[in-house]
Parts: sequence; C-alpha cells; structure tokens
Amino acid sequence: MKRGFKVLVAEAEALVPTYTVQELLERQHDPVLQLVDVRDVRELEREGTVPGAFHAPRGLLEFWVDPESPYFKPLFGEPREFVLFCAAGWRSVLAARTLMEMGLPRVAHLAGGFGAWKTAGAPVLEKPRKPAP
Repeated sequence: MKRGFKVLVAEAEALVPTYTVQELLERQHDPVLQLVDVRDVRELEREGTVPGAFHAPRGLLEFWVDPESPYFKPLFGEPREFVLFCAAGWRSVLAARTLMEMGLPRVAHLAGGFGAWKTAGAPVLEKPRKPAP
C-alpha cells in the first residue's frame, strides 16, 4: 500500500488547523465555535460526548454539510468555526480536510480527539442509553 492511513492522516494534519483541549476549554463559551462529534452513535452511548457538541456521524458528514444535499443540516450553513473530533483525532482530521476541500470556510479539529478530552479531565456529557429490548 503506497498511501496508507498514516500518510493520509499526516498529510491532513499538515493542512488542518488543530486545537488542543486547553485551547478549546478557553473558548468554550465562544458563540462562533461549534464542536462536532464525528464518532459513531455507539461510541457516544458508550463514552458520552463533549457538552454542546453537535453529533454528525462521519459517514454522513459530507451530505449534512452540502447545501445541495437533501440531507443538509442548516447548522453547517451558519457562520461558525467547526471543530471536529473523534476518538483519537484520526477520523476528525481526515473529515476536516474533506470539509476544507468542499469549501467550508472555518474548520479545524481537536488533537487527540475525545480520548485527549477525557484524559485532560474536561467535562463529559453522558449520552442516555437506549433501553434494552
């Protein structure tokens, strides 16, 4: 394999603006900043999420961002800075690069993802679990 995930992640990290947990905590009340959790819904149910984050599963993100898509989410049309995160920062940096290529004007990602967020002791919102059938 000539261009495995490590190469793709490194290339994206060279292009995508990156925030640390501390930088995001300092800006947590900034109304322009919007955190976007791109993890799978099962990850949210299992681990929780960042308070105030919008959940946009990685597999649907491009469709939710594009105003021409029937799945467009108006949030992505607002003049905000979107900071994506996943579990470790790999999916989010790849997704952020894609959104930059699509023309979303202000996009970044969280270094280390949700794992770094939890390790730093930052607040976590538990996702209600669905009752077992």
